[in-house]
Amino acid sequence: MGGKPTIADFAAAAGVSRAAFYRAFESREALFQALNRVPEPGARDRILGAAFRIVGERGLSSLSMDELAGKAGVSRASLYRLFPGKAALFTALVLAYSPIEPVTRVLTAMGDQPPDVVMPEVARAFYRTVYAGGENRTGLLRALFFEVSSLAPDTEDAAREVIAALMGSLVMYLTGQMSSGRLRRMHPLLSLQSFVGPIFFHLMTRPAAERVLGIEIGGEDAVAELSEAWLRAMQPEETR
Repeated sequence: MGGKPTIADFAAAAGVSRAAFYRAFESREALFQALNRVPEPGARDRILGAAFRIVGERGLSSLSMDELAGKAGVSRASLYRLFPGKAALFTALVLAYSPIEPVTRVLTAMGDQPPDVVMPEVARAFYRTVYAGGENRTGLLRALFFEVSSLAPDTEDAAREVIAALMGSLVMYLTGQMSSGRLRRMHPLLSLQSFVGPIFFHLMTRPAAERVLGIEIGGEDAVAELSEAWLRAMQPEETR
């Protein structure tokens, strides 16, 4: 109920030793998780919304779970019950705000179609996720990219899940298209990087280009054109 009690405080209040505390709960977070409190209605959405703003502005490493509870207007017990730590929070943010689910839907619905149909739609799904409802999510995207690439200890497992979920389905699709002769053969990871890289760079630099240089480019048109350039580069050798 406020404050920042330590494990020693809990043990003292309960009249038990620290060793007894650890026999019952492996950590402070485990205690919060075990508290028999039902999170307030809408608590999960408020927490993710507050985390989205904080992480987008300052990155995950500077996020304080106590600050997050305050910003979301929930109790610390509710926060830890829903998200036991930063890794769980990071995973939920990725699933809620990253392109994983939209891109997966595209591949599920169109996976049997050729790359010139599928890949521009993948690029558009990527763009729509970053600018969902007119909201600019590039700050969060940058923070998530940093966490995935740095493999920080508290988010490494979650980063592996992100990589497996997003890259796995795309790599499988690209590998199948290379085998069928629709795309030239190369390492599928390099092929995926050459597709995502220009789109990611465009999304990161687009706001600055519009404000500083006064250049306005339709978002979906831009990423579709970048995917078309990738498709031309990926034509099989005998076709080029």
